[in-house]
Amino acid sequence: MERSGAEPAVLVLEDGRTFRGRSLGAVGTTTGEAVFTTAMTGYQETLTDPSYRGQVVVMTMPHVGNTGMNDEDAESRRIWVAGYVVRDPSPAPSNWRSQRSLERDLADAGVVGIRDVDTRALTRHLRNRGAMRVGIFSGPRASAAVDDLVAEVLATPPMAGSSLTDQVTTPTPYVLEARHEQYVVAAVDLGIKSMTPQRMTERGMTVHVVPASIDAQDLLDVGRDGVFFSNGPGDPAAADHAVALMRACLEAQRPVFGICFGHQMLGRALGLGTYKLRFGHRGVNQPVQDLATGRVSVTAHNHGFAVDAPAGEDIPTPYGRVRVSHVCLNDGVVEGLRCLDVPAFSVQYHPEAAAGPHDAEGLFDEFARLMGGGR
Repeated sequence: MERSGAEPAVLVLEDGRTFRGRSLGAVGTTTGEAVFTTAMTGYQETLTDPSYRGQVVVMTMPHVGNTGMNDEDAESRRIWVAGYVVRDPSPAPSNWRSQRSLERDLADAGVVGIRDVDTRALTRHLRNRGAMRVGIFSGPRASAAVDDLVAEVLATPPMAGSSLTDQVTTPTPYVLEARHEQYVVAAVDLGIKSMTPQRMTERGMTVHVVPASIDAQDLLDVGRDGVFFSNGPGDPAAADHAVALMRACLEAQRPVFGICFGHQMLGRALGLGTYKLRFGHRGVNQPVQDLATGRVSVTAHNHGFAVDAPAGEDIPTPYGRVRVSHVCLNDGVVEGLRCLDVPAFSVQYHPEAAAGPHDAEGLFDEFARLMGGGR
């Protein structure tokens, strides 16, 4: 692949819909699941969020790249998106923290993107038809027959049934020391963002980030005060080992906090089902209501699957009663679970606020209280 911003490019959806534009980042071919995010800012955090592994991200914000890229805001060790779709990328970033352009980082990472397409029409299509497989073809491949490109897109594995945790988890454990240690926590890296353990260290937690393949007993030994299950990509129905780890924590009565994919792991461990959403929730402006208090928070989301559970009633499980704690006000999707008889809770969204609103940061304080014996 070579760096270029002026090659012809075409985006081809699995249903045959096409959008033509110019290349952005690397020139070549990429395929994945087409999803859109409604975030107006924080594109660097989006690009480096491991939860986007295998996905071609469509930015609904038309003008992207104006603040450039830097070394401080990355949420992981690399860019994870399979492809990037932008209407109007900034030709000249202007920000005192900018070190490189968006175009340069995409090209250096080998990410094939497309610009100058009608992202509003594309987003409306995905809202109406649902997230689907897609390909971006730039350079000479942009002139290939559409039927041939559609066949290539249809050969891409769908997100449903995909197990992607092993592709994004840390290969070796590492530790982030608390400023004033009160608790020792194991964080199961299912695709963790770097700001998440930072939020915990700010609250007196020394965080041992461990690979998703860790043995259950080793996990309990490391997380002597509590265990955190992170966000991550893929279908929760395919993450059996993570579910087994969650069940080991519940059986040991170890305090547990899960977010996003970790929330889905708690749901599965409790015996609840999961299902694929039509087009998912992605952005930093999603309204979520706490059913216990009625409070509404604006939250950051990145998920295409959800837990299937009834709100408004105690649900019996092998580990005691559980209750839906939060719901999305846009569509009623379950956004939180709270166990009533074991020390565990979860939310479907991202409380680390990178990038995004700070409304939900108090959930890390709640995790600390849970480890301190309060529920």
